[in-house]
Amino acid sequence: MSEDLTRLLHDWRGGDVASRDRLFALVYDTLRGMAAVRLGARNGQRTLQPTSLVNEALIRLIGGEVEWQDRAHFYALAALKMRAVLVDQARAQAAAKRGARPVMLTLSHVDLHGGQTVGFDVLALHDALERLAERDQRSARAVEMAYFGGMEQSEIACVLEVSVPTVERDLRFARAWLGQQLG
Repeated sequence: MSEDLTRLLHDWRGGDVASRDRLFALVYDTLRGMAAVRLGARNGQRTLQPTSLVNEALIRLIGGEVEWQDRAHFYALAALKMRAVLVDQARAQAAAKRGARPVMLTLSHVDLHGGQTVGFDVLALHDALERLAERDQRSARAVEMAYFGGMEQSEIACVLEVSVPTVERDLRFARAWLGQQLG
């Protein structure tokens, strides 16, 4: 599947719209699963459904001029777009309803709290990731890919062009740093 996905990405980059459609059919369920995990239950009140999150992220992917490299790069960019959609939605909610409850996400994939699933305000998480990026860009990107993209450490290593042990160190640092910032 990885080779098929990479081939479809390259064909799409070459202008083949049918390849784009086949690509999205191939990855849609995976992206929707990632979105569902990231959104969590939020006390049974979701303002953004996983399907809507994936659809909006894909629209943003289609609209951008991107030099696709491979499967891992695609999922990394999809993670970035999902984060952007969540942040935009949280900002819109905050602007519409001053004092409303913040949009919450679970950070179970990043595992900041020893395996517990903990909800965090999307905007607080976004701000913390922005501060982390100022301190350590690679660690922030690794967390983004692991959390929003659900990517494995080997895939993150490929995208960041570093070794898996380096990704492990980056994620450990980021978990500790974000735990302090969000705890």
